[in-house]
Amino acid sequence: MTPRQIEFQDKCVAFAVEVVNLEKILTQQKKEYSMSDQLKRCSTSIGANYSEAVYAESDIDFVHKMGIAQKETNETLYWLKVLYKTNYIDNETYNALYGEANELMKVITSSIISVKKRLKQIS
Repeated sequence: MTPRQIEFQDKCVAFAVEVVNLEKILTQQKKEYSMSDQLKRCSTSIGANYSEAVYAESDIDFVHKMGIAQKETNETLYWLKVLYKTNYIDNETYNALYGEANELMKVITSSIISVKKRLKQIS
């Protein structure tokens, strides 16, 4: 892996850790299990799919795996919004996590676009 890939993977891991810690608070203190579990699943899946994409067998495989990471990021944004609107998470937590997820989404989307452009140039 390149230093840039390691840096992004570290961001994915740090984000997942933040969400896992939030999920612990939501389940232990607020007794909220369903939405927090959904959030944990999709947010931890972002980095897992990115890790798979890094070692993709082809550019097409890379785009596919990054597409999954993109979908998981979008779902993460959805669950954060629902948890905020139902008052399970406060404004500060929401803004911080939503901002981080949005940054992950920008990098993922940019990577997909770049590889798709390269694929078009080849064909």
